[in-house]
Amino acid sequence: MNFKYSLLAGAVLSAVSAFAHADDGEVTKVVVTANPFHKGETEQILLPAKVLSGDELRDKMANSLGETLSSELGVSSSAFGAGASRPIIRGLEGARVKMLENGMAVSDVSGLSNDHAVAGDGAVAHQIEILRGPAALLYGSGAIGGLVNVVNERIPPAREPKLTGQAEARYSTVDQGHATSGTLDGAIGKLALHLDANARQSGDYKIPGNRVAGDPASGSGRLPNSGTKEKGGGLGGSYIDAWGYVGASVSGLDNKYGVPSDEGAVIDQHQTRYDIDSLFKNILPGIESAKFKAGYTDYRHAELGEDGVPEVQFTNRALETRAEMVHKAINGWHGTFGLQTELSHFAAKAAGHEEEHEEHEGEHEGEDEHDHGHAHGDTVPATRSKSTAAFLVEEKEWGPVRVNAGVRTERVKRQPVTGLDRSFSLQSGALGALWSFTPGYATGLTLSRAQRAPTTEELYSAGPHHATITFDLGNPDLRKETSRNIELSLQKTAGLLRWKANLFHNSISDFIYGHVTGKMVDGEGHEGHDGEQFRERVFSQGDATVRGAEGEIEYNPHGLGLNGRLFADTSRGELKNAGSLPLQPATRFGASIGYRSSAWRVGATWIHAQSQDRLAAFESSPSGAYNQVNANLSYTQKLKDLDLTWFVLAKNVLNDEIRVSTSLLKDISPLPGRNFVFGVRAKF
Repeated sequence: MNFKYSLLAGAVLSAVSAFAHADDGEVTKVVVTANPFHKGETEQILLPAKVLSGDELRDKMANSLGETLSSELGVSSSAFGAGASRPIIRGLEGARVKMLENGMAVSDVSGLSNDHAVAGDGAVAHQIEILRGPAALLYGSGAIGGLVNVVNERIPPAREPKLTGQAEARYSTVDQGHATSGTLDGAIGKLALHLDANARQSGDYKIPGNRVAGDPASGSGRLPNSGTKEKGGGLGGSYIDAWGYVGASVSGLDNKYGVPSDEGAVIDQHQTRYDIDSLFKNILPGIESAKFKAGYTDYRHAELGEDGVPEVQFTNRALETRAEMVHKAINGWHGTFGLQTELSHFAAKAAGHEEEHEEHEGEHEGEDEHDHGHAHGDTVPATRSKSTAAFLVEEKEWGPVRVNAGVRTERVKRQPVTGLDRSFSLQSGALGALWSFTPGYATGLTLSRAQRAPTTEELYSAGPHHATITFDLGNPDLRKETSRNIELSLQKTAGLLRWKANLFHNSISDFIYGHVTGKMVDGEGHEGHDGEQFRERVFSQGDATVRGAEGEIEYNPHGLGLNGRLFADTSRGELKNAGSLPLQPATRFGASIGYRSSAWRVGATWIHAQSQDRLAAFESSPSGAYNQVNANLSYTQKLKDLDLTWFVLAKNVLNDEIRVSTSLLKDISPLPGRNFVFGVRAKF
């Protein structure tokens, strides 16, 4: 361990504190910013919520967003190595779980394949919001499973009276990794400014036992090709007055990480993002506020072979706009209505092929729309997608009963440079009620219907994907998915002891999934040829159901003194007459206990996952049960106006061999072994 690194970071933080002043005693209410009414997490109806912030977020922070959230109720991760791990919500993954940054789409390609990392990092986040259930009413058809919103406030919605910020440095033993991050917020007159930056680098991580379970010849020690290297940052500002605010930001991300598959691919990822945000108060009679957001994303990543040469280049350029208004109460109904548009240009091209999509953009419209061919060498042909949506969400209270109702209509069009143009009309709606039948207790019922259009890769894929060793074949005749969901909840929201329980049943018509046929083909899709071989994966449809239950009991979760938590979650997804859905999460239960004083925090968490043998037709190996034990210890000292926190995190204390059922690589890539994380964090 490089102790000079941590000591230097601490010295820098102390120096910064000499120029800054803390605003002690200020308590900020944690609200769900992705909800139109900005309710707290216990007040949601349409979207059951969890908000990670403060010490809880910092303790759970990991290399990837999926790993950071993997212990939350109803959430698991794709676990595709240390660099790429996407959240899976209630057994639904990929395009069905929408990734947002400050309420706007991340616009990466992580929904296409599990080896693609989410281009949004939690290292500088103020909070991370998890919304489970069909969130399609507000954020689009891609959110049938739910959404995750990373809130970093790069465009400040309010002025800080004094210069504030925080910075952190940490070192991890399992991968000899080091990470630093920091944020700074201040104001000059009516201009609010924000700056953030983060950097992380780690080597191959240690694994318990053998790479392949029970196979000593597969190797042990460190998992090959599991290292990561990332840096990113953002700059933003806003002009704030009594009428509201208007602001802009720019951010960038460079991420390079290994994929610990047999092929040993490396992914080199880059993203530049530009955003504007605005809020106007009382601009029209009957309107409380109006918001307008716009974001442009330029994303690309290359999948590098063993020789470091790109094998496939993925690109996505996207422009999203969002306008919404909050109207004053009309006959007791208070609500939000708005419009959302998105334009994107996506392609996945094999190495050695020139960028042909620019010259074809204006040509394909006159081609035979029934031509199902693909540009030679394209894994996915260059495709323009356009969507336009209108939504309305309303809320009204009848005594102890609060009712939410909403509708969304959306039009989606896919236009590949070669092949069949497709258009989809999507209609979604939801009705929910929360009845506070006695003080501190409530029960809720939600009925919803949400539709999802097939993605570009599901429609038009026709080429090899080296990182997953699959040859993907899309189907341009795919129909839209329709999800019908019912959810019942019961919760206690007041007092030291609080609890909640959810039951849900989701019926999905025309569920789209990648069916592995069992054929082995070469890079051109032919059987029986020499050279590199790929598993053939064909995008297909069938009716599916996903059902499950979640529950947790918490004692004094945010107060001083003793605290504790018990939780359990389970879900099961099945295809009609075709067995289980692939990569289904295992049933889990766990417990945590902790103690908090003004300076000290200590805690431990135990999670047990049962074995999972409910496999899809093309899956061959069940996942074994495991126990995961984590612990934390921290001490915060006051140095004038600086809060300096020294912390130690222990992860997988038992050094258990963990192979999660939701990972495509579970047979050859276990999760990291015992890991100690040492760090220092300053807040001023």
